[in-house]
Amino acid sequence: MSQPTSRLNARLMRRLRPWVQLVAFVAFVVLLLKAGGQPAGAFFYLDPLTGLATTLAARRIVSLTLLALLTLVMTLALGRVWCGWLCPLGSVLDWTPARKADLKQLDPGMRWRQAKYFLLAVIAVGALLGNLTLLLLDPLTILYRTLTTAVWPALVHLITAVDQALYALPALRGPVGAFEGALRGAILPVYQPLYGLNVLVALVFVGVLALNLVRDRFWCRYLCPLGALLALVSKVSWLRRVVGEQCIECHRCARACPVGTIDPARNHASDPAECVMCLDCVPTCPRSSLHFVGHWRPQLWRAPAYPYDPSRRQLLASAGAAVAMVGLFGAEPVAEREHPRHLRPPGVRERELEGVDFLSQCIRCGVCLRVCPTSGLQPSLGEAGWAGLWTPVLVPRLGYCDFGCTACGQACPVGAIPLLSLEVKRQRVIGHATIDRNRCLPWADARNCLVCEEMCPIPNKAIKLEEVEVRAPDGETVLVKRPLVVRERCIGCGICEHHCPLNGE
Repeated sequence: MSQPTSRLNARLMRRLRPWVQLVAFVAFVVLLLKAGGQPAGAFFYLDPLTGLATTLAARRIVSLTLLALLTLVMTLALGRVWCGWLCPLGSVLDWTPARKADLKQLDPGMRWRQAKYFLLAVIAVGALLGNLTLLLLDPLTILYRTLTTAVWPALVHLITAVDQALYALPALRGPVGAFEGALRGAILPVYQPLYGLNVLVALVFVGVLALNLVRDRFWCRYLCPLGALLALVSKVSWLRRVVGEQCIECHRCARACPVGTIDPARNHASDPAECVMCLDCVPTCPRSSLHFVGHWRPQLWRAPAYPYDPSRRQLLASAGAAVAMVGLFGAEPVAEREHPRHLRPPGVRERELEGVDFLSQCIRCGVCLRVCPTSGLQPSLGEAGWAGLWTPVLVPRLGYCDFGCTACGQACPVGAIPLLSLEVKRQRVIGHATIDRNRCLPWADARNCLVCEEMCPIPNKAIKLEEVEVRAPDGETVLVKRPLVVRERCIGCGICEHHCPLNGE
């Protein structure tokens, strides 16, 4: 090993770390709360896993993800500081009660750490084959998805319920009205956000936190694919932990390590790939024999240095699993016949007709769902099959595509939803409306209803009314205006279906 060239003031940096974590987490939440625009998904620009996967799947360099190179450079210099200092999910795990390992059981199974490398390889090989489904396991998408579709809607509902209860008290109507006027529309949405699968998403997130009861930072140790990518880079990082000659083998550092990488059997050395640079081991050393030292010539990784290091056999197994997954997804019915409710955000359909596969670009982050002002964009379940799980689809019954909105295209961090001007967006076809004449009030019950025609935002109207004489159910002849869809004008925004007074289809 080359001689150390510089030492880190680890005690000072450890005191700074909690504040950096807090600032990074607050920034993540503030960007999430933005109503629209590219900054809403800014954290994903720094995610090298999504950058790598989208580049492989799209067969081109996604310009916005080039910022992820900064994270890789930072990892080469300082090790896995992203995981220990900046990752918002990692910070939440640090703030979650966890089971600390005793000295006799530092790790339930060292080889379990191979799982994250397996998932990383499956994601990479799947991306080469044009599949990004397992980006659902990226830590940023997990947290963003949870906050967007579960935590935020629940919080908005509770705030609205409390406001309504307090507004019933005459003495509080003024303050409640002022509160609503200041926040409603600026931070709080005008309409209650509604998302399918929100309970399932919340349960998955609770499960990730509950794994802390098995081991501290269980997710980071064994499952995180982004952590696996940064771990491979950290094998040759410049800054690393070393153990001084005055070590008295008190084992305190091993007990303090939240990821269990300090091994008493290896003279209390740690794997730089597993160390998240939390510096929790520093204040436990009674003789200050622990130091974080920079090496101008980092020791290159020669696998397998540890039993969990990825091997050729594991890579082949991961490749086989990815090929099998892509093959199964390609044999689904939706691969041959499109689902009738398969309505994508504006501009996606035209790009797919040009040969640009939406599923090979969408990273399932949920940013578009968050910025949609009507909650019309929903996570797909069956509409796009397993290959399109959690990709956005428009559900007009829940919310329409606002005729004056381009937020989803502005916010998409990888450009899967094209950025369109408002004028162009208003001409992009999402789908086409149809009228069920067996249920429509003018057609089925001979009763006038003009809602769909009145709500249509197209200037020359995509729904026209045809006045006819019909026989009502009571036998009387009445004059009724029946709606008809002008197909060549309809863009499928869904506002007519959303405001239709009938429930169901």
